[in-house]
Amino acid sequence: MGYFLYILQSKYFDHYYIGQSENPERRLEFHNSLEKGYTSRYRPWELVYKKECKTRVEAIHLEKLVKGWKSKKKNWKN
Repeated sequence: MGYFLYILQSKYFDHYYIGQSENPERRLEFHNSLEKGYTSRYRPWELVYKKECKTRVEAIHLEKLVKGWKSKKKNWKN
């Protein structure tokens, strides 16, 4: 199984969460179930983008790249 870069968007707030995982759908469930922490404040989340990577190292590299983008207008769709 590969690794994925994934992007979540809050349904009610203008916030995004960028991460990497082997299973983005399971991570989405996790973020929507948290009682404390950053992602709990902006629930519910929806998965708006995922990209499969060959290795975890590649997924982490892509995650850092996307997190470094300065644009305030990040408009990702599948």
